Amino acid sequence: MKGFLEDANYSIGLLDEGATLADVIDNCIYEHTHTGKKAFYVGDLGKLVRNNIQWQNVMAPIKPFYPVKCNSTPGVLEILGTLGVGFACSSKSEMALVQDLGISPENIIYTNPCKQASQIKYAAKAGINIMTCDSDTELKKIARNHPNAKLLLHIATEDITAGEEMNMKFGTTLKNCRHLMECAKELGVQIVGVKFHVSGSCKDLQTYIHAISDARCVFDMAEEFGFKMNMLDIGGGFTGSELQLEEVNHVIRPLLDVYFPKESGVNVIAEPGCYYVSSAFTLAVNVIAKKTVEYDKLLPSGVEQTRNDDEPVFTYYINDGVYGSFASKLSEKLNTIPEVHKKYKEDEPLFASSLWGPSCDELDQIVENCLLPELSVGDWLIFDNMGSGTLGEQSTFNDYQRPLIYYMMSFSDWDEMQDAGIASDTLMKNFFFVPSCIQLNPEERFSTAA
Repeated sequence: MKGFLEDANYSIGLLDEGATLADVIDNCIYEHTHTGKKAFYVGDLGKLVRNNIQWQNVMAPIKPFYPVKCNSTPGVLEILGTLGVGFACSSKSEMALVQDLGISPENIIYTNPCKQASQIKYAAKAGINIMTCDSDTELKKIARNHPNAKLLLHIATEDITAGEEMNMKFGTTLKNCRHLMECAKELGVQIVGVKFHVSGSCKDLQTYIHAISDARCVFDMAEEFGFKMNMLDIGGGFTGSELQLEEVNHVIRPLLDVYFPKESGVNVIAEPGCYYVSSAFTLAVNVIAKKTVEYDKLLPSGVEQTRNDDEPVFTYYINDGVYGSFASKLSEKLNTIPEVHKKYKEDEPLFASSLWGPSCDELDQIVENCLLPELSVGDWLIFDNMGSGTLGEQSTFNDYQRPLIYYMMSFSDWDEMQDAGIASDTLMKNFFFVPSCIQLNPEERFSTAA
């Protein structure tokens, strides 16, 4: 059965019990090897369903608001919308994107710390009232362009590590919160809550304790000014690990019960992004060029040379890079290890290798040093955990085109959605059946969303 639907811009393959995502990847590689060798994603949308169940089991009643910039592909947004997740938007285009799904303004938060006046006006016209603020400049801008706005004061957290000192940090101090409340009172703007954000790289969970305590101070401060506060946003930073989720919950739950009990009427929300999508997407890329290089030029500075001079060292160029799916590599370490798709013997020699994108730009290095069997032009590499920060706005560098996306879901995950009564008729139209014996004829298989 074809997956193509004239009234949908994407489709989702329902995997028979005998079919696996690995089968899908194998089949897509077979197809692309014969039709053009383009990079592509396979997205397991069932992973979103399972992650949402895990969130409800561990973190309820904290409501998730998904940051759209993390991965704005239509399959992800529609599944999350169907699951009842809210959305945190950082731009007009993101707000419009989720509104097109029929998401109500009450389930949308405008979170950009540096908002354009025109986009504040758009939010006002769309009825999107909840937004964040961390300075008097932003406060005055909002007051001029959205008098009905309901603000969450974004407070800073003490989670800066040595590796993050140069990153941009947003959030105001407790001392400045009083000043902002005075300004809001004069301008007639409502302040309804507090937001903070703890980075996913922060290892000290005590940061949550300090942040929640600071939030409570801001709530107490707000009472002096007559503001009715009813929302606490504990931000993102959730990595996707069930263990990390449980560790965070173990730390924050006692404080929330004391400082923001249910009877207080305060709604606690969060912004899990990579938690939902990171592990749901796998990227397949193709080797487009190969060079032999000197070993000492491949090694990171300060690393001692230990190899035999007779061993070759390889540099591989692939058909995706930091101006595309690996954009996050420009600001953080790559959180995935390349896997060679072709079969090779266990005792086959491994060689020092580096991976580069197709731009031939000095910044377009994906993996600085890794051990791989010798590859040939045309071979495929697989990257797991590629769903976060890789599928947002499309880059225009070097005519970059986003890889094709093949959405999949198992029947068990689909049944889970149906049993929960959240499988809408509109979403149902996007599904098609993928048998356990997957056909290798691309004309009878998948539809894709670019």
